[in-house]
Amino acid sequence: MSFTGASTTISLASVWSSNGSLHLVCSSSPNAHSCPLQTANCSTHALKVSVNNFRGDHVPFSDKGFHGWFRSEGFRKGSRLVVAFSSIAEPSAGLYGEDVTQGTVILPGTDVQSITEWELDFCSRPIVDERGKRVWELLICDSSRSLQFAKYFPNNVINSLTLKDAMLSVVQMGLPKPQKVRFFRSQMTNIVTKACTELDIQAVPSRRCFSLIRWLDERYDSVYKKHPGFQENATPLLQLEESFPAELPDNLRGEQWAFVQLPLSGVMEEIAAVEQGDSFGDIFPLDVLGLELSPDQVIPGVAVASARATPLAAWTNALELASLRVDKQKKCLILTTGCLERWVYAYYRRSRQSDEEADAWEASKKACGGLHFLALQDSLESDACTGFWLLYDGPQSRI
Repeated sequence: MSFTGASTTISLASVWSSNGSLHLVCSSSPNAHSCPLQTANCSTHALKVSVNNFRGDHVPFSDKGFHGWFRSEGFRKGSRLVVAFSSIAEPSAGLYGEDVTQGTVILPGTDVQSITEWELDFCSRPIVDERGKRVWELLICDSSRSLQFAKYFPNNVINSLTLKDAMLSVVQMGLPKPQKVRFFRSQMTNIVTKACTELDIQAVPSRRCFSLIRWLDERYDSVYKKHPGFQENATPLLQLEESFPAELPDNLRGEQWAFVQLPLSGVMEEIAAVEQGDSFGDIFPLDVLGLELSPDQVIPGVAVASARATPLAAWTNALELASLRVDKQKKCLILTTGCLERWVYAYYRRSRQSDEEADAWEASKKACGGLHFLALQDSLESDACTGFWLLYDGPQSRI
């Protein structure tokens, strides 16, 4: 079967099994969802390829057609309702209480009881106060950004107690205490974890803070640049870290994998299956990415087949999956999880064809703005997914 987008196609025809043997895959089912995820049967050249510290509780004031093998603020339309302003930190000469973008905002009509997970960032901004010190800011939102909380802090109150009190003030406005709080800066692990532990909340290091990172990017242009203390060339204090890729644990390995693609409509059906509890997985509202996707847009992904698909999906679901990338030099897929963990997820045999198809898959991902997915199945011909995860490989925060 072939799924083809309006302007992009990718070529995938053959299968590499776990022992390295080659066989072909084909299907002619006309139904995009009731059939298995299929490798595309079309020409690679149809795609235009574009390949081109500190730790502790207190922060210092100084600021293949192939498969591989496994091995051992304009974001939403409509107005927002300002509910309240936080008074957690005492103003320092007025700076920390002046910005009208600070406070708590809840989208009108929001069922606040449904907001059970937060995304959080507590970090310095490219702004200095009247003392010449970097201003810190706490941002909290949910995955749909129906909730938004923002508050500046001077750099001499950055600790877990300040964070705990700020989080508690949000809950006291009538919101339920979240079950999970995701954060993407590994350097803030101790502070965030301690604050969450004292509030009996699970702290989750994760790059799946897609709504928060997009909000940060919007605020850089609409808020920080317009602030009188803005410093255009300020170096980010807590830059994103990456670890050296490690080998994947045995319990997370499948037997086969393939580059696949689904139209957006098929992806939405898999999203619904996860929402209804029919399969393992992790998803997010697509509109948080700000992408313009048509219903017939082709979304690239990776399908993994395993005879133990159900336990494999359960184990995989325990990870905070962020993205998959092709590493042509190492002939493998790299899986990013948590804040900074990276894994050698699967290998493939090097050939001119496999390199072209790896390029085509990455180009297809780029054409979708970084959106892609991981699917787990009993077999590559299976009619249903045991697990489905939406992934995103897009721009990271500029601050």
